[in-house]
Amino acid sequence: MSDESGRAVRFLFFGAALAEWQRGRRRVYRDIPEDLRRLIEPVVEQHGCELVDVENASGGGRSGVLRITVDRKEGDGRVAVERCAEISREVGTVLDAHDAMPGSYNLQVSSPGLDRLLSREKDFAAACGQEVKLKTRRPVGGRRRFKGRLLGFDGGIAALLVDGQQFEVPFEEIEKANSLYQFSRADFASEAAKSDGKKR
Repeated sequence: MSDESGRAVRFLFFGAALAEWQRGRRRVYRDIPEDLRRLIEPVVEQHGCELVDVENASGGGRSGVLRITVDRKEGDGRVAVERCAEISREVGTVLDAHDAMPGSYNLQVSSPGLDRLLSREKDFAAACGQEVKLKTRRPVGGRRRFKGRLLGFDGGIAALLVDGQQFEVPFEEIEKANSLYQFSRADFASEAAKSDGKKR
């Protein structure tokens, strides 16, 4: 793996769970390989943040991309770029020291975007009332893809309203999920104000 400093880091983890995770089939917090999580999470927590997700993605070349998503404990997604850079450097050092995963990887650390990743039960609880998009591991109610309002989350069950029909999706069946940011008039007013400021 290489980070912003260009250091070479190699990883070495084993197991069927890791192989499946490396193929990108699993994208929720509980599916992060435990050995990998044990190395990354303490570093993230030392910076007052929480680990949300770790994704192993193709970099379009010989090197892959290890994407780490972190958030503040308040869950507002406002992690400073400088803090992400600090976490990236320290995680890279830890992974380097443990020779953690085969192959060459680029390390990226970022905070959740507007379409926030929902990877933990607490993420779903916080997203109640919002529009979400999710994909399940197996068909639920005859389908695997859902896009609608998250009515509630209780007892590990996400209640969704999709096209006027209600579905109950067990958290354990969710493969990947995101909240969908709803732009408001305030967003457009803010952008208009920025544009006017630049013209002046």
